Amino acid sequence: MRLSRYFLPVLKETPSEAQIVSHRYMLRAGMIKQASAGIYSWLPMGFKVLRKLENIVHEEQMRAGHIPMLMPTMQSADLWRESGRYDGYGEEMLRVQDRHGRDMLFSPTAEEMFTDVFRSHVKSYKDLPLTLYQIQWKFRDEIRPRFGVMRGREFYMKDGYNFDLTKEDALHAYNRHLVSYLRTYERMGLQAIPMRADSGPIGGDYTHEFLVLAETGESEVFYDSEITELKFGDREIDFDNVAQCQAVMDEFTSRYARTDETHDKALFDQVPEDRRRVARGIEVGQIFYFGTQYSDALGATVQTPEGGSVPVHMGSHGIGVSRLLGAIIEASHDEKGIIWPEGVTPFHCGIVNLKQGDEAADGACDALYKSLVALGLEPLYDDRKERAGGKFATMDLIGLPWRITVGPRGLKNGVVELTCRRTGESEELPPEQAVEKIAKIYAGL
Repeated sequence: MRLSRYFLPVLKETPSEAQIVSHRYMLRAGMIKQASAGIYSWLPMGFKVLRKLENIVHEEQMRAGHIPMLMPTMQSADLWRESGRYDGYGEEMLRVQDRHGRDMLFSPTAEEMFTDVFRSHVKSYKDLPLTLYQIQWKFRDEIRPRFGVMRGREFYMKDGYNFDLTKEDALHAYNRHLVSYLRTYERMGLQAIPMRADSGPIGGDYTHEFLVLAETGESEVFYDSEITELKFGDREIDFDNVAQCQAVMDEFTSRYARTDETHDKALFDQVPEDRRRVARGIEVGQIFYFGTQYSDALGATVQTPEGGSVPVHMGSHGIGVSRLLGAIIEASHDEKGIIWPEGVTPFHCGIVNLKQGDEAADGACDALYKSLVALGLEPLYDDRKERAGGKFATMDLIGLPWRITVGPRGLKNGVVELTCRRTGESEELPPEQAVEKIAKIYAGL
C-alpha cells in the first residue's frame, strides 16, 4: 500500500476509445485495460473495488437468508433446449462445441442450471422456501460493446433464484429481494430507483429494474421526483415478515417510475406537473417473478402437504457487480477524477508526503501509515519522489475520499492537513487527531 511499490499505471492522456466519464477515468486511473472488444483485464485497484462491491452484495444477500454457491461458466446446450430457450435467445449467446462435437454455451444467465440443481435434490415442500445465488462471470456477445464496463461482453454478475411452493410465497421472495437490493445500493453510496420494466428474454409478469440517474444512462426514465427523497437508511427488517417486506415494496414502488419500454403517458400525466421528471438512467440490477415457466419446462416439482406434486414458483434476481463500478463513477466524479463513496473506496485515505527524503516528513508519514493500518484501515501512501502537484493530481484522479498531506512546514507547527475529496475542504490537525477522525468516519461502515 505504498505507491512506490504498488502497480497503478496512471495515464495522463485520455485514450481515444473512451466516450463516457467512467470509461475515461477507469482507464486513466489504471483500473482496467482492454483485452479485446468489450473484454477487460481488471488491474489491482479496479479488482480491489470489484471485490469490495462483491462483499457488500454477499453480506446483504446472506442477511436476507439467501445461500451462495457457484455454477460453471460453460453450460450444456441440452438444458437450454429442454427449457426452449436455446434457439430463441439470439446471437448474444456465445455458442461453441467441445472436442467431442457437443454443443455448449458461455453462460449469459443461469435459470436452467439452478433449476436443474433444484430438481435433482429437492423433492418436498418441507425444503421450501429456498433461494440460491452466485456471483460469477457472464458473457453476452453485444454487437457493439462500448462504454467500458458499462456495456461490455464479459461481466461479473450476482444472479439469484428463488424456489417457492406458491405464487404468494414467491412474491414475498420478490419483495425480499427488493429490500435487500435497496440496502445494497445505499451501502455503496448509490440511490438506485426501482422502476417498472420489461422482462425481455428472462420472461415473467413482475419485474423491476434498479436505475441510477446519470446523463450517460442508456435508458430514458420517467418518474415522480418524490421517489428521489426516499431513503431506506439503517432500519431493521425481518426478512421473514411478509407485511414488513410488502410495506417497503409499497413505499418504494407506489410513485410513478418507469423506463421508456413500459412508460404510460396517461399515468404519468396524473403525477403533479412540478414533480414530473424525465432523465437518463443506468441499470444496475433487476428482479423478476416468472411463476412456473422454468419449473414446468424442466420438471422441477415438489410434493405438497396433501401428497400431490406441483411445479415450484420461481423468480430470478440480478445485480451487475462489474457494471456498478461504472455507475458509481458516473454518479460521483468531477473534472479532476473519481470521487469514491466511503463504502466502496479502494483505500480509505491517501497519505501525501510533500518532501520525500526529509527525515521529519518521512517519519511522520510512516507513523500515520502504521497507525491507520493498526486500526484495520487501508491507506495508500504516496512515497514517490515526485513533485507535489503530480501527487495531488494522482490522488484526485483515483478519488480516495480523504487525503492526509504531510510537509515540513506543517510539522513544525505539529499539524498535518486533512482534505475531503468531495468538498475540497481542508483542516489542520495534529497527526493523531487526523487518524482518529478517519477511524470515526469508517467506524459505522
